Amino acid sequence: MAQKNLQTQEQMQTQQQMQVQQLLPQHVLLVRLTEMPIEALQQRVELECLENPWLERKEEDPLPSLKENEEGGEDTTAGDVTYDYRSEDDVPDFLTGASHSNNASEYMSYDDTLTLTDRLREQMADFELSDHEKELMEYLIGSLGEDGLLGKSLAILADEAEIYQGLYTNTEELEHVLGILQQFDPPGIGARSLQECLILQVRRNEKIPYRDLLIKLFDKYFDDFTHKRWKQLAQKLKINLTQIELLQKEIMRLNPRPGGAVGAKTSDRAQSIQPDFLVDTDDNGTITVTLSRGNLPSLIISPDADGEHNAFVRQYVERGQMFINALQQRSETMMRTMQAIVSLQKPFFQEGDETLLRPMKLEDVAEATGYDISTISRVSNSKYVETPFGTFPLKRLFTHRATKSDEGEDVTARQVMAALQRYIEQEDKHQPLSDERLAQMLHADGFNIARRTVAKYREQMGIPVARMRK
Repeated sequence: MAQKNLQTQEQMQTQQQMQVQQLLPQHVLLVRLTEMPIEALQQRVELECLENPWLERKEEDPLPSLKENEEGGEDTTAGDVTYDYRSEDDVPDFLTGASHSNNASEYMSYDDTLTLTDRLREQMADFELSDHEKELMEYLIGSLGEDGLLGKSLAILADEAEIYQGLYTNTEELEHVLGILQQFDPPGIGARSLQECLILQVRRNEKIPYRDLLIKLFDKYFDDFTHKRWKQLAQKLKINLTQIELLQKEIMRLNPRPGGAVGAKTSDRAQSIQPDFLVDTDDNGTITVTLSRGNLPSLIISPDADGEHNAFVRQYVERGQMFINALQQRSETMMRTMQAIVSLQKPFFQEGDETLLRPMKLEDVAEATGYDISTISRVSNSKYVETPFGTFPLKRLFTHRATKSDEGEDVTARQVMAALQRYIEQEDKHQPLSDERLAQMLHADGFNIARRTVAKYREQMGIPVARMRK
């Protein structure tokens, strides 16, 4: 009898484990997408579209942003975009720091605070260039977009070089210098189109599998590739769908934005921050919350998948639908969380004064939304909100209670620091205020703060002790 009960328990445990495994992929995908800031998400969507032959952009969609109004006013680091791939082998090389270039390991070990421009200029010394060619190379490097591609034609660049730089050249000279630039790292730099970018990367790596097939695909059948006509490509390349899938895995390792793989200076990063949320306040105090979509396209499953019963096709269709659903769930989670934050920090969003930020923890937002604390943490991490008063990391809106005022209201550390800053700015520089005196002044203003707490906040603000302020 005991043995029978044991077998029953083992069967129940097995069934429970199977159920968890069935739910896991969708849940993990949602978690990973929610963690990503808008820049990383855009890259992840682009990669998914490249990898999944049955996932397409809805070209006619005007890409509306998700927007909700509330009447009455109710920390950047790009996220890791590698975590929802099936295995390490499936992760694109440019996301892991690897590259097909022979000297890539040396190149990618440079100080990651250098800008793309700095790194390209350093590589100029590896080539014999005349003074005029150096000027043209500097000009071309300065004309690259953030993605590392050249967005203007050489004819236009030649005209602009003369008009704006006083640099006389022609398309033939620029073509020659551009050919040299396209030998720089990272591979694909200086390409004039996505097609040229991918071809350059494949040609640079003689060891890449199916190299000749990939060059032929990009060179002769690029339109079929961009429209995901995989059946036609298989016929034209004289290969089967299994081999097409192998080609897709190699394509996925290529970088459509070679300039994006290179580090940037902190100041450059700050200037290029893309906010994940837009919060606006009108003259009546009405707050509008918008979820930024950046350049995210709307996605659909290819109509060509209708009626397909092939297991290979079915696998990608299910994966694509799961990805679309996860993006929608992410949008709903992000909006609901941001609306709760705005509601809890209404005075700040109406006035822009950080001292008006109320004590707010992850638990407070979780309670307001009904989400788990871990979900609120993912939404808040590495996300930014743009307001009429500036762009702020979402984490900055979370504040802890420092003490209570005489009226029993919660007081945040920022409010205490603001008061300390005011006292110290107004002090007699011949007789600076001691921490003890500052604590007494805070008490007089209704802040119940101890002297040691004053010292802690003063140190956090980078303000020296009294004797050093004379």
